[in-house]
Amino acid sequence: MSAEDLEKYETEMELQLYREYRDVVGLFRYVVETERRFYLTNQVELEPKTSDGEVYFEVTMADAWVWDMYRPARFVKNVKVVTFKDVNVEELAKPDLEVPTD
Repeated sequence: MSAEDLEKYETEMELQLYREYRDVVGLFRYVVETERRFYLTNQVELEPKTSDGEVYFEVTMADAWVWDMYRPARFVKNVKVVTFKDVNVEELAKPDLEVPTD
């Protein structure tokens, strides 16, 4: 496989992942970003902890979607992340008015 073929494959995978994200983002309430992954979830708990004077975060999520193009199954029932890096949790804005699709 040439470098050009590999680049084309990765570009197609990223586009497919973006399309999947676009299709599922409306199903979720929160966006959670860690140093390694990006998640969509409806339930998230962020708990700061300390050990030996170091602060770290324990993030627990349920029914999450993971942004990872190399992962065969992106929907995950339970996720627990432990990290010493920053964690960003945002609540997604829901439109006030949704037009029926009928």
